[in-house]
Amino acid sequence: MLKKIILSVLIGASSFLFADLNVVVSIAPEQTFLKAIGGDKVNVSLMVQRGSSPHTYEPKPSQMKDISKADVYFSIGVEFEEAWLPKFQNQNKTMKIINLGDGITKIAINQNTKHQKHTDNHKHGKLDPHIWTSITNNKIIAKNIYNNLIALDKTNEKYYKANYDALITTLSNTDQSIKNILKDTKPKSKFMVFHPAWGYFAKDYGLEQLAIEADGKNPTPKQIAFLIGEAKEEKVKAVFTAPEFSDEVASQIAKEVGIPVLKVSPLNPKVCENLISLAKAIANTK
Repeated sequence: MLKKIILSVLIGASSFLFADLNVVVSIAPEQTFLKAIGGDKVNVSLMVQRGSSPHTYEPKPSQMKDISKADVYFSIGVEFEEAWLPKFQNQNKTMKIINLGDGITKIAINQNTKHQKHTDNHKHGKLDPHIWTSITNNKIIAKNIYNNLIALDKTNEKYYKANYDALITTLSNTDQSIKNILKDTKPKSKFMVFHPAWGYFAKDYGLEQLAIEADGKNPTPKQIAFLIGEAKEEKVKAVFTAPEFSDEVASQIAKEVGIPVLKVSPLNPKVCENLISLAKAIANTK
């Protein structure tokens, strides 16, 4: 009987010692980084599902169950979190909420865009939440993930460190690849986007995004005319849209300019491959 009790205690202690962390994240790029560093020690649930927008997302009842079981929620500053994080905390009062954007200096969402001076409805000074579109920022996000995982699970520190180092190497290699792709692209070259999600990418590589949408609203006919003229003058090579948004206006502008519409989602879970594809499209290389 005593042996059974001791065995039971040891099994219980072992299960606790090697227990997985239950984590919830807002967007797919976070999930990618958590899986890269946390590996099989971390269970990661995703809030904003494929094809949905983090600006307007509302969690499903099944996702609220994930919240109730979570040890930690890694936020990243997207819009839906403003309304929902307090509700998540109320659902699970023991769950830690950690902001992966700590240490990142945000830029105004109108920075590196030129369309805003011709737009009456844009709120100047609103900060850009799309911090994960920058390799520089992603290294900070990775460090925040690593630091918090070892704080929550010190036992697996070496495991997390090896994975973290591998991720940083991948990010550095991606950065170098993008620089090589863009080496013949003139500084401050413009690329046209529907939703202004690529400001941090533009900042990293000395580019400027020319945004069609402003403050969640389509441009007026006057603004569309300006954008068409600007796209022709700057010789932009494509209009970038995302599956989360309508491409009707983008298609109209692209047709007038004679350039293609390309789908590139900032929420693509293949973060490094996605940024490389964007750079190739901007540089007009294959």
